[in-house]
Amino acid sequence: MIDRFMMLVLIAFRNLRASAINLIVGFLILGGTFLFVVLGSLLDSINESMARSVVGSLAGHAQIYSAASKDELALYGAMGGDPDLKAVPEFPQIKSALEQIDNVQRVVPMGASTALISAGNIVDVTLERLRNLYKARDGQATDTEMMKLSKEQIDAAIVSETAHIRQIIKVLQGDAEKAMKDLIDEKSLDAETIPTLQKVSSDAFWRAFPEDPYNSLEFLENKVAPQVSDAQMLFLRYVGTDLDAFKQSFDRMQIIDGTAVPKGQRGFLIGKFFYEDQMKLKNARRFDKINEYLGTGKSIAKDDELKRFVRENMSQTRDIVLQLDGTSTTVATQKLQAFLSEPNQSDLSELLTHFFDTDDANFKSRYDFFYKELAPMLQLYRVRIGDSLTIKAFSRSGYVHAVNVRVYGTFAFEGLEKSPLAGTTNLMDLMSFRDLFGYLSADRVAELKEIQRQTGAKTVTRENAEADLFGGSDSNVIADATAAVIDTDHQLSGESKKYRTQDLINHVYSQADIDNGFVLNAAIMMKDPSRAAETIERINAVSKEKNLGVKAITWQDASGFLGKIIGVFAVLLTISVLFVVLIAIIVIFGAMVMATIARTQMIGTIRAIGAQRGFVLNMVLIESVVLGVVFGGLGILIAVALLNAINIGGGIAAPNDQAYFFFSGPSLYPIVRPMNLVIAFVVVQAVTLMSTLIPAFMASRISPLRAMQSDE
Repeated sequence: MIDRFMMLVLIAFRNLRASAINLIVGFLILGGTFLFVVLGSLLDSINESMARSVVGSLAGHAQIYSAASKDELALYGAMGGDPDLKAVPEFPQIKSALEQIDNVQRVVPMGASTALISAGNIVDVTLERLRNLYKARDGQATDTEMMKLSKEQIDAAIVSETAHIRQIIKVLQGDAEKAMKDLIDEKSLDAETIPTLQKVSSDAFWRAFPEDPYNSLEFLENKVAPQVSDAQMLFLRYVGTDLDAFKQSFDRMQIIDGTAVPKGQRGFLIGKFFYEDQMKLKNARRFDKINEYLGTGKSIAKDDELKRFVRENMSQTRDIVLQLDGTSTTVATQKLQAFLSEPNQSDLSELLTHFFDTDDANFKSRYDFFYKELAPMLQLYRVRIGDSLTIKAFSRSGYVHAVNVRVYGTFAFEGLEKSPLAGTTNLMDLMSFRDLFGYLSADRVAELKEIQRQTGAKTVTRENAEADLFGGSDSNVIADATAAVIDTDHQLSGESKKYRTQDLINHVYSQADIDNGFVLNAAIMMKDPSRAAETIERINAVSKEKNLGVKAITWQDASGFLGKIIGVFAVLLTISVLFVVLIAIIVIFGAMVMATIARTQMIGTIRAIGAQRGFVLNMVLIESVVLGVVFGGLGILIAVALLNAINIGGGIAAPNDQAYFFFSGPSLYPIVRPMNLVIAFVVVQAVTLMSTLIPAFMASRISPLRAMQSDE
């Protein structure tokens, strides 16, 4: 039996060398195996990279949210907008119950929402600074930095900011006069523009300014600031969380600028990508992009996008001009005159236009000059580290809520610094998030009822509102208005007085304060992520047993539309692999049929000298196995060699910023798992055998008579 098998193997190897068709089939097997291994490796690599990105940046190994929610949790957004989630009110009990499950390491409270913030324009910002300086002079300062200034420092700052405002007005006046000359129809320019600018640029206006600064500032805010259209409403996506627990759980999070929010305090951290892309001076941001793209081998002369950046920088210099006061304008003009060798050009706008006219040869020197000489005189970011940021958002009840939070710094997730998906998320402390969200906790409801009791306020229903408020009911409201002094210490007590008197920004909250409130969802960090499925099942079981009212889902299900994209991508790659297998079956089948027909005489001769059909069948099948082993093995070796070479060479570079998230970094490193190679080898053998079965049966049924007829 063994001798017979060895003989068949030897025949297979002889046919392998002797038949050109066998070599063609072999190379088809090699190519199919190569593609199967490479595509399978890329599929595994992308899935694992995506898991690292989602798990490491926001989702954790699993997520929990209220089982009574109308929509499903979608951390990265749902197709129909933000999901409608029901708040989870009893978080401390839930956290305690879940952390007793053996594989649960930490439960991180969360809540995601969106808001709009206004960064204001340069006139608004400068006028606000001047207003705060006058308040500080009059002893009414609310800004902590202003409180630190001496009287002499305040007076000097008022002089400087006043000069800056006058410089801005001078620029606006020049723009308006130029626009008036260029207009065919002078009526298309606001009739009040020129007279207003003439009034606020006069010496008489500024001599009277110190006598009534607040009314003068209001006039400038209402009449002058609207003429500068660089105000920007920024769409802000934020996640409220326990910032300390978040930092401990998501170790890829790195503070880039500033500091972390002090433990237990209110504060805000801006995503570094969002900070650079949305809050930076546009000229500087475009300069950064050009510099980055040139580093990748692109060229201004050949790249249309870089040409567009250059044109926009040349035409949009107004933001820079408006930022500079009189002294800074003189300094900047002198520096640009010397750098550009244009001593006779005194118009700063013209100098900046010439400066931003960059090409491949002069860009580097101008980029360095900008950040060394001009940037120190400019406010590069609309919101600076240390500023207090006012965030407004619509609550679930439809009312606008606002919170003031201090910006402590910027952050990024290591390896995802350039990813828009990971970089546009910002972090807020959980206490501020609860205030902004507008959810009435049990404590807040009790507080409102106590205030209602103390004040004697009556609840008016929608149905009876007109009658109760404007008469017509049995309980008409009649009141006499009398002047009185409100005794706040007497009228406001308990929690009301507490929130009135304490400094929310500097108040330090205990861990119990942070936990004791509602959350929308929470990340589950596990000790052993490989046991995620059973842990999620256990969490859901505990929720039912203890009536916690939450459900646990995988990180992929919690990812929203992103998780669906991952699933679609995985399906597409799987279909690609199956398509390769199908093509291989068809091609190998055709090639083996051709090989069988070509060997009709040889097989008939073997049958004529006594070979049985089983012998012929086994001969053809073993020949296909040898083809699969030899060429399939070569395909695997070549694929592994290529994948290892890619890894040694730095991986597959992300083609764009969006790919950073899918690659979990700037490059994708293909995974080569032994089990995948075994599967590839088995699949190739199965495909080869399946493709050979019909030709093998065809060969076994060739008769000696047919062979002789073929010979004739």
